[in-house]
Order: sequence, then C-alpha cells, then structure tokens
Amino acid sequence: MLAIIEAAGWPIWTIILASVIALAIIGERLWSLRGSLVAPADLLPQVVQEMKNGVTPATIERLSDPKKSPLIGGIFAAGLRNANSSREVMKEAIEEAGRAAAHELERFLNTLGTIAYIAPLLGLFGTIIGMIEIFSALTPNNADPAKLAHGISVALYNTAMGLVVAIPCMVFYRYFRGKVDALVLEMELQAIKLVEIVHGERK
Repeated sequence: MLAIIEAAGWPIWTIILASVIALAIIGERLWSLRGSLVAPADLLPQVVQEMKNGVTPATIERLSDPKKSPLIGGIFAAGLRNANSSREVMKEAIEEAGRAAAHELERFLNTLGTIAYIAPLLGLFGTIIGMIEIFSALTPNNADPAKLAHGISVALYNTAMGLVVAIPCMVFYRYFRGKVDALVLEMELQAIKLVEIVHGERK
C-alpha cells in the first residue's frame, strides 16, 4: 500500500483524507441510525401506559433526555407537554420537535454526499498532475523513462483511487438517505398515534 501511495504522488493524500472522513461518517451513521436508538416500537406503548398512571414532569424530562431515551422520545415529550392543549397545538409542538429530530438524522450526510461527488474530481486532478509530469519528461531529443513512468503512475493511481472512494460513498449516501426517510416516516406515524390516543380518537 505504501508503494502505491508513493507511486501515486502527493495528490493521493487529498483522496486519502477524504476517505478517512468518509469512513468516520459511515461508521458513525451506521451506529446512530439504528432503529433502537431512533424509534423503537416498544416506546409508544410504554408512554401510553405511563399516561394512564399520570404523566409527571420526571417522565417528560426522561423522554426529552437523549442519553436516557431514543430520539423519538423528544417528540413524545413535546407532545405530552401540550397534552392539555388543543389537538392543533399539540400537533404543532410535535412537528417542531420532529423537524429537529429529522435534522439530527441527516447530520453529516451532506458531507458524505460531497465526498462522493468530489472524489472523482480529486482523482481527475491527480490525473492532470500526472499528465503534466509526463509531458515534462518529454523533450525534443529524448525522454526520461523514470519521470515518464512516474507521471503515468500518478495519473492512473489517482483516477482509480478517486473512483474507489466515490463509489462506496455514493452507495452509503443513498442507503442512509433511504434509512432516514424510513425513520422519519416511522416517527411521524408514532407521533400521530400519540396525538390520537391523547385526544381520545384511538385506543
């Protein structure tokens, strides 16, 4: 691997930096977008059961604490704070909390998408650098084989590495976008159920 980096020249370091950032984001999002951390199916029944016994400020505080409750807990807490208000007021409070939760789910995805977009461009930049080295090795009288070979290596390795980084990044970016959309829909459905239960429209 070190030999490839040396052959690819200094432009490869920009691609390596982008790949390290992308790997960190992918690992963090794989951990953070788990259903058990966002919208577990068993939380709503627990909240409904606690409502029957009487919701206390401690319950609301626990639900809104991201260290003690899944992400959807903050949405439930916003609704329960306005449980004695009209259906519209409670729904608006839930929607505001839901927008904040959706923004949290999308964290770092723009960065991952940007890396997927620019990685081939970084490879193209390395290719151009390699072509410059190739042409600089050519003279009217002769050509320097060592410089010529190095220029070809720079051009080809950077192009390949740019694609190697871009393709997985794009795949994970699209996967995470789909995952976020599914989780947002699940949170919306559970929040609607809570509103209907609170206002006696559903058992």
